[in-house]
Order: sequence, then C-alpha cells, then structure tokens
Amino acid sequence: MQILALDIAGTPFRWLDIERAITYAACGKVAWEVGGDEFVFHGGTRRDGERSVVSLRPVIALAKSEAMVRYLQPLPLGHDNMLLFRRDRETCAYCGERFEYRALTRDHIVPKARGGRDTWTNVVTACRYCNMRKACRTPEEAHMPLLYVPYEPCRFEHFILTGRRILADQMEYLAARLPRHSRLMLHRCLHTPE
Repeated sequence: MQILALDIAGTPFRWLDIERAITYAACGKVAWEVGGDEFVFHGGTRRDGERSVVSLRPVIALAKSEAMVRYLQPLPLGHDNMLLFRRDRETCAYCGERFEYRALTRDHIVPKARGGRDTWTNVVTACRYCNMRKACRTPEEAHMPLLYVPYEPCRFEHFILTGRRILADQMEYLAARLPRHSRLMLHRCLHTPE
C-alpha cells in the first residue's frame, strides 16, 4: 500500500511507502488528510508504558511544503514506455487498434534521426506494423495521419499513471482534478457503472 502525499496546496508530490508516511505523521508533518478509510499502525512502547499509535488516511498533505510547489520536477516520460502506453490507452495512433503491451512501440512524430525529441508531445503509441510502415518519416510524409494528439499529462494524470494499486479514496481525489480533455477521464467515464 502507498500513501498519496500532497503539498500544502493539494498538488500531488509523491507516492510514499507506509514507513515514510508514518514518520511524517509521527513528526507532526501532516497538515491535513483526506479519505474515508483510516489506517491504524501500532509502534513500540513509550517510557510511560503506552504503546504508540499512528493513524493515517490514504491522502495526506505535508506541512510546511510551500517550497515543494516551486521545485516540482517536469513529469518524466520514462524509458520503458509503460506510462506512454497507459496515456494512449494501449491504442495505436495510426490504425486505432488496441494491442497488448509487447505488440506496441514508441513512435516519434518527428523522428529522432531528424531532430525529433523524446518528449510527451512528440511521441505516440504505435503498433509494430504501423511504426515500421511509417519508418523515418513524419505522419504527413507517410500519409498516416494521427488519430489522436499527443499531450503531456498533468500532475494528477501522471500520478494515476504511476500509482500502484491506487486506493479508491486516492483515485477519487486525483480523478476529480483531471482536466476535461484527459484520456484518463474519458476512459473513466466510459467505464463508470450505472
């Protein structure tokens, strides 16, 4: 289980393991918490004979985290393509078909050999066949128009993409702040039970 740590303004900062989250709570560095579930952790025995207890909710804001807002790192694309494939919902940008992870590749809209950069806005998910067919050309040159536009995920999307076993309270917090154009929001709307 992981705890979603926010800065004081409510912006996701990082996923914390339980031990680190407990340390923040025990040191009084949690400004506020969100979530219906409360997790209770028992520690050692204090000098007075009482056992220490720390309770946490699934989403915590760290106190005195104003400085974090200024130093938020750019959102990494990653080297293993997992985040890219998740952003694009495992769908090829050229043929529109969904594929398993191993049948997908990262395609550079402006090829790297022609000065294209490895950025969120210059890469899309492509099946192996379409990527080979496009080769070292732009989509226009290959007569293979993009079916969707690549974009850099916002921080809330990025935390959904990178989270492992996201708890319901955490997903609710993050999803409520997704922009309307988010593919994750569209995907969520399409799969919401009625």
